[in-house]
Amino acid sequence: MLILALLAGAVQAAPVVVGSKRFTESYILGEIARQTLVRGGVPAVHRQGLGNTGILVEALSSGAVDVYPEYTGTIVREILGQGGNPSLAAIDAALAPRGLKAAVPLGFDNTYALAMREDQAQALGITRISDLARLAPGQLKLGLSHEFRERADGWPALQRAYGLPQRGGAALDHGLAYQALRAGQVDLIDAYATDAQLSRPGLRVLVDDRHVFPRYEAVLLMRTAIDPRALAVLQGLQGRISATAMRTMNAQVELDGRSFADVARDFVAPPPVLGRPAAGAAPPAPGRPGFLARLFAPDLGRLLAQHLALVFGSVAAAVLLGVPLGITAWRRPALAGWVLGAVGVLQTVPSLALLAFLIAALGAIGFWPALVALSLYGLLPVVRNTHAGLAGVPAGLGMAASALGLTPRQTLWSVQLPLARPTLLAGVKTAAVINVGTATVAAFVGAGGLGDRIVAGLAVNDSAMMLAGALPAALLALGVQGLFDAIERRLGR
Repeated sequence: MLILALLAGAVQAAPVVVGSKRFTESYILGEIARQTLVRGGVPAVHRQGLGNTGILVEALSSGAVDVYPEYTGTIVREILGQGGNPSLAAIDAALAPRGLKAAVPLGFDNTYALAMREDQAQALGITRISDLARLAPGQLKLGLSHEFRERADGWPALQRAYGLPQRGGAALDHGLAYQALRAGQVDLIDAYATDAQLSRPGLRVLVDDRHVFPRYEAVLLMRTAIDPRALAVLQGLQGRISATAMRTMNAQVELDGRSFADVARDFVAPPPVLGRPAAGAAPPAPGRPGFLARLFAPDLGRLLAQHLALVFGSVAAAVLLGVPLGITAWRRPALAGWVLGAVGVLQTVPSLALLAFLIAALGAIGFWPALVALSLYGLLPVVRNTHAGLAGVPAGLGMAASALGLTPRQTLWSVQLPLARPTLLAGVKTAAVINVGTATVAAFVGAGGLGDRIVAGLAVNDSAMMLAGALPAALLALGVQGLFDAIERRLGR
């Protein structure tokens, strides 16, 4: 009974996991939810920037995430595969078989929009989306986000409803779209109604005159099994965030350079006392920190430790699995093609697709799916170089060892593997250096590492933040290569 009581206490003490997608508004809303839970006495953690809708839904279904901010239009079309603008009760009924529910409407609609530069729109006489249909296919260069290009309620729906001749063009991260638009590198982008950049002059939002875009009411999508105490606390957010307030908070991050946590803290803070600024009110803009401040921020040590753990943990796993596979492929030539082909195919699987599959398979987000994915990506150079190194050892040496009375196992360990070691170690070095770069993708599943800075910088178009993540990763790759070069020289002596 005591053990059961302790287990029950441990379960109750488990923090609520709040997720968010990789754009400014989702970061802010996720942080507001976390801070609201903590202020309400419910332990909570925020897993930021967890990729796209598919990854977060898998994380919800597996229990790796308990709640994250979502929009009714996305739920209806991307998760349920339906159409129209059903009520929240109808959405809940459709989500129930999946063990999910859309609760706590936050109070604002963040539907899609299309935006152009004001001067170009005026010159072409474009005020509505339907006006785009009279332009030649190549007259505008489109800079649509990856998700908008593929979503059923995004660009495909607009093309059908308006008969638009334009092609989607190359996809562009939403965090970079406004900069590219103002620089004239693209002419038309997709936007969200609460985007901070829309409040700045020089842009024109096109009227959706055929009302193609559905409503995107912001809600908290959660597991039905979420802690009732957490749900009760989160209900306090219902209807509290207007579109204007959301746009202001987005602007405080993207334009004023404030952190997600600080903006959320101002919103969640209690009513003002003794002249204290009101919750949600914008304080004087401090401006964005410089590059050196970003680079040597207090989180650098933690992110480096997470990155190194992912890299060396995955390389160790790749060696433990890859060397035996390489030996098997060398000893059994009939299997060599299959083994090398299999590890080669693994290298071609898109990283986000593999991470989404591993989240569902492992029922977790964070370190473990990322470690498994990086280990699989590290197999190819290890297996191939093990096979090539052993194949390069002259067969006569094996026969000489047998003539001296060595068993096949002793010959492998005492003669063949030592001679193949330079080639094998080169494969391990290649896997390690590649994984330093690939590990930045782990930020999309909450595994941390230097990719956190890159993803957050993309979300708010902060080049200093992106460089503060990319530069240490590049230096780390050089350091890892130097480490293995030193090991090779030492073993060579």
